[in-house]
Amino acid sequence: MALVGILLAAGRGKRFDPSGVQNKLLQPLSTGDAVVAASAKNMLAVMPRVVAVVRPGDDQVAALLGKLGCEVRVCADADLGIASSLTAAVEYTKGAEGWLVALGDMPHVRPETMQALVATITRGARIAAPIFEGRRGNPVAFSSYHLPLLLALEGDQGARDILKSHAVSELIVDDVGVVRDIDTPGDL
Repeated sequence: MALVGILLAAGRGKRFDPSGVQNKLLQPLSTGDAVVAASAKNMLAVMPRVVAVVRPGDDQVAALLGKLGCEVRVCADADLGIASSLTAAVEYTKGAEGWLVALGDMPHVRPETMQALVATITRGARIAAPIFEGRRGNPVAFSSYHLPLLLALEGDQGARDILKSHAVSELIVDDVGVVRDIDTPGDL
C-alpha cells in the first residue's frame, strides 16, 4: 500500500517569535540541521514520497525542503489555519492510499515510529496515532477511507475532530519525539 508523507510547514511560529523575524523552522538543532530539515529527513527515511506544504513567501523553507527531496506545495490560504495546508496536500495527492501527516516543527520523531504507523494503516487500520506515556502525539496516519473528511477540514484544529469521532488504532511508542515540538526558543 502506497501512503504519501505530508509535512506541514506553513505556520508562522508566532509563539516562537511574536515579531515574526525568526523562522523557528530554520533554527539550528544541536545536530546542525534546521528544525524543518530534521523533520523532513526523518520522514524521507521512511516515505518514498513526501509533500511539504509551505506558506507563500517562505522561500528559504521551500528551497531547503526541495533540496532534500520533498515535493513542495505553496498553500495560498495557510494563514487560515493548519486545515488549509492539510487539505491542500491531500487534494494534491488524492489518488494516494493514505497519508502520514507530520509537523515541520517536530524534528525528534524517530523514523521507526513513522514506519510503524504506516504499517498499521497497511494492515487495515483507518487511522493510526502514536501514544507516548498516555499522551497522543504526531504524526498521524490516515487511510484513504477518510479522504472526504480530510478534504472538508477547516480552521486551525487540523484533523483533531476526525480523531475524536472515529476509531483510532493507537500505537504505544517509546518515542518522546511524538509529543515534543518546537514552540519556543527554549524548546531547541
